[in-house]
Amino acid sequence: MSAAKLRDATAEILSRSASADSGAASRETVTNRGRGADSGFGSTSASAYDAALRLLGVRARSRSELSKRLQDKDFPAEEIDSVMERLERQQLLDDNDFAQQWVRSRHLHSGKGRAALRHELRNKGVDQVIIDDALSQVDDDAEHDRAAELLRRKTHRLTAEDLIERDARDRHTRRLVAMLVRRGYSPSLALGLVKTEIDRLRD
Repeated sequence: MSAAKLRDATAEILSRSASADSGAASRETVTNRGRGADSGFGSTSASAYDAALRLLGVRARSRSELSKRLQDKDFPAEEIDSVMERLERQQLLDDNDFAQQWVRSRHLHSGKGRAALRHELRNKGVDQVIIDDALSQVDDDAEHDRAAELLRRKTHRLTAEDLIERDARDRHTRRLVAMLVRRGYSPSLALGLVKTEIDRLRD
């Protein structure tokens, strides 16, 4: 999504809101189409667009996710479809771009592995082909290195003395493997990394 495009679109709704404050109340009532004077949305079609821009201003969203949020606000289906098409024409809504950004950000900043990223994107209604393409930017080496980095952060306070007893080693191993698996790394990768790290700390 282009930040400049989003700023321009947001400026448009702010300008429109200012005009409405100075005398568009009667026009809003006519175009409200039964939503009720207390809704505060004015023209339904303009309001659905405004609501969409505000949601996109918080963070990028998939088409399915944004549509669901507008449905939750009780906008009519035909108006939501119109808004979706308008945003796509303006290049403010693009599932390919969204998925690429999501994978980069969540892998880099949250340390999520491919399994977790795939699950998150599926929950946001992104097509599987798009998901597979976005995940291709995280290869085996990148995933291995990110998981190893997370593990080092979690073990920086462990010492050889903490790992003398077998029960203690097993307990730490289970905890660390579970941490990596929860973040979306495969059990085999997690176990291999943890065993290597435990051995390193014992030396």
